[in-house]
Amino acid sequence: MDEKTVPLSRLPVDVKVHLAGRNKLGADLDYRALFEQTGECVFIIGLDFRIITANRQALKLLGYEEHQLMGLPVEEIMLLEDSQGREAFLEKRLNLSEHTLRKKGGSMLPVELSISVVHNEHEMPAYIQMLARDISDRKQSEVNLKRHMLSLSVIGEASAGLFRSSNIETKIPEVLESLGYAVDVFCCALFDITSTSMKVQFQWKSFDAASFDVFSALEPFLDSIAENPKSVFSVTDVKLQNPEISSVSILVIPVQGTLGSWGFLALFDKETHLSWLTAEFDTVQTTVNLIGAALERLHYEKTIRLSEMRNRIIVDALPDLLLRTDLTGQILDYNAHPSHPLYAPRESVVGKRLDQLWPADVVRMIIETDDQDAFLSSHWVYGFNLPNHEQTFEARLHPISAEEALIIVRDISEQARLDQMKSDFINRASHELRTPLTAAIMMTELLQQGGTEEQVSEYWHTLTSELNRQKNLINELLIAGRLESGKMKLDAVPMDLLPILHESVRAVKSIARMRNITIELKVDSELCTIFGDTGGLSQVFINLINNAVKFSPEGSTVDVVATQSGAEREARISITDHGLGIPPESIPHLFERFYRAKNVTVAEIPGTGIGLYIVKSIVDELGGKIDVVSELNQGTTFIVRLRLAP
Repeated sequence: MDEKTVPLSRLPVDVKVHLAGRNKLGADLDYRALFEQTGECVFIIGLDFRIITANRQALKLLGYEEHQLMGLPVEEIMLLEDSQGREAFLEKRLNLSEHTLRKKGGSMLPVELSISVVHNEHEMPAYIQMLARDISDRKQSEVNLKRHMLSLSVIGEASAGLFRSSNIETKIPEVLESLGYAVDVFCCALFDITSTSMKVQFQWKSFDAASFDVFSALEPFLDSIAENPKSVFSVTDVKLQNPEISSVSILVIPVQGTLGSWGFLALFDKETHLSWLTAEFDTVQTTVNLIGAALERLHYEKTIRLSEMRNRIIVDALPDLLLRTDLTGQILDYNAHPSHPLYAPRESVVGKRLDQLWPADVVRMIIETDDQDAFLSSHWVYGFNLPNHEQTFEARLHPISAEEALIIVRDISEQARLDQMKSDFINRASHELRTPLTAAIMMTELLQQGGTEEQVSEYWHTLTSELNRQKNLINELLIAGRLESGKMKLDAVPMDLLPILHESVRAVKSIARMRNITIELKVDSELCTIFGDTGGLSQVFINLINNAVKFSPEGSTVDVVATQSGAEREARISITDHGLGIPPESIPHLFERFYRAKNVTVAEIPGTGIGLYIVKSIVDELGGKIDVVSELNQGTTFIVRLRLAP
């Protein structure tokens, strides 16, 4: 049969001829066999634009049985709305063109069409032949290829954007958005799984998916994802309790870096499945790895920032002056806490030479400027002073390189003061221990020589007194050691204060009598029970009363007064002398170990400087307080406050 293209406007509208053509086709069995065996999808359409028949491939393509398709208007399977549409339909003859066919269920199928008019032996149009080829796979490949190219573009943009950015955290959501549009999904999320929960670190959702909850969608699958953290996980047609998004398909890809895993990237699609070309999936994986590298960089940057911040906090908190200098003594960097005695504004120090700020001899001790190998090892300069400063300093030099060093300058005034106190204590203790021992040895020698009864009695009395004095001194040293080590434990229990006060006064009366000093004890008649420890309080009051006697002039009075304050629920015991008094600058240091006021010498009044340290430690241990009120050349009052027992 000949095939010619005849415009619709030229076709004769003769129903009989039309029917004859249809009958002729049905009777031609050989043609029918060829018609069925061709690999193409063939549709035979009448001149009235109704479907006459179709081969098996065509029926399968659209999902019809032959009897269902026969007689249907062509508009049932194609979009032809009017006569102009039909004329345009015929104009596609002998040409391949893309179109869409409607399947039985209503879905549209992309096809490539070839249309021609078949003539009979009279050269009259008999019917229209339409060949269709399914191009859905090709179309999908084109979509995937386009998606692949977009993904490649995203990688380029992500690489440039992420690694140009000084704030990666703000760029990652932008990369997720670009990736989402590129691969045509409605949500991308970076998340991590811990032993107890899941944390979404970054996410992007399309505008029409604002109500979508990443956690709810992923929660049922977290165990499966966590069990295989290095594998790709996918699931399709996941039902959701969301009126806007009823089901999704999920693809989860691990995010890897050189330091290990940085979590997972999840892609969510509203389709029932996610289809990927191999190259496209590789592109997505590359994007994921890029994000992993960015997260790794973010981790490094956070670690560095945290380290810098931590170091800065540590440096700023140091009580020391820090100087970075070169071999010539030029100050390259400087840091000092405002409370440091040598503090100065940074801009007034950096760039200057150290010998412009400090005496040259001090600088030479610290830097050893004449030695080119000065920065090869650390050294320490202890105990130097600077003009216009009362403090004592030490300097430690630590090499940074052969040409730079860090100098740490510390105010050691307090340490120097304590060292001096220790030295003074050793001298005093040596004197205090040696004096009674010397006297005891002398008395022993005199006893051996003999003498009158009165002399021997005096020798024995002096020997006993000096040995007791040495025993008391040794006891003080032992108690101080036990307090320092925390081995002296006191039990604060309800007890009567009055017997302890009487016993303490009695213990010191003999010493007071020798100097013609009177100790007067005045006790409030309503004095109640207190919380205390018998041994500890005896040590406190004997020490304070003994000190008052030592520092009182001969013939004076020491007053011991005990009262009760009901409002504050405490007993107050004051011990007052009328002696030298204490300089105001010495009062804050009175209770420190080894301390003695500057207006007292060992030669004038013996003592080790640990008695008041013991007193304060015991009172504190019992939950009490001790105060001092003093006036030079008028006397001193120590006030002990103890808790009343109920």
